[in-house]
Amino acid sequence: MKAYNIVLFLFILLGFQITNAQYKAYDWEERDTWMKVSEIFEIAGIELGSIVADIGCHEGYLSIHISKEVGETGKVFSVDVRKDRLEKLNKYLVERNLKNVTTILGDYDNPKLPDESLDVAIILDTYHEMEDYIKILKHVKKAIKPKGKVVVIEKFKQHMLNKSRNQQTEAHTLAMHYVKDELIDSGFRIKTEIKDFGRWKNEKDKRIWILVGEK
Repeated sequence: MKAYNIVLFLFILLGFQITNAQYKAYDWEERDTWMKVSEIFEIAGIELGSIVADIGCHEGYLSIHISKEVGETGKVFSVDVRKDRLEKLNKYLVERNLKNVTTILGDYDNPKLPDESLDVAIILDTYHEMEDYIKILKHVKKAIKPKGKVVVIEKFKQHMLNKSRNQQTEAHTLAMHYVKDELIDSGFRIKTEIKDFGRWKNEKDKRIWILVGEK
């Protein structure tokens, strides 16, 4: 029985590591092969001088890419609810001599962003984790400048098709139509819909989609 418990623990631990691998700095180079970051920036309208929030930044994969894209005249607000992730990001910023990123320890229902400060807010593979999503969207809307954008990027697991919203989020996925309705209900105008932006980690069952809402 003890041997069985040890094997079970190792299996769970391995599964956790695989699931979270794309968020760790040592896997960022591999992530660059399928994330298509430059295309995301083009869709979002991120350029030199832009002020951008990365909501749910984890250890800063996207934040560091944004930092380089917006340059010294731009700014990045990197938000996460876990202090340990932000501490790692701060270390990476020092190592890379990137000085245009401000990390923010957000609440689960409030990213704590300054009012009307953002050109773009990106929520990458994080929206499905948000329980108070309407409240968060209202905070995001308040933080965006007039005509500013919110960009939601998610992966949809095909085997969760036609499942309820709760069933999908429990499986760490979410269909586009739920988020589209929620953006509209929060006062955003849908500007761009991309139903197929490739495959998350090149896995056939995980289709990436993008929604862009304008304030």
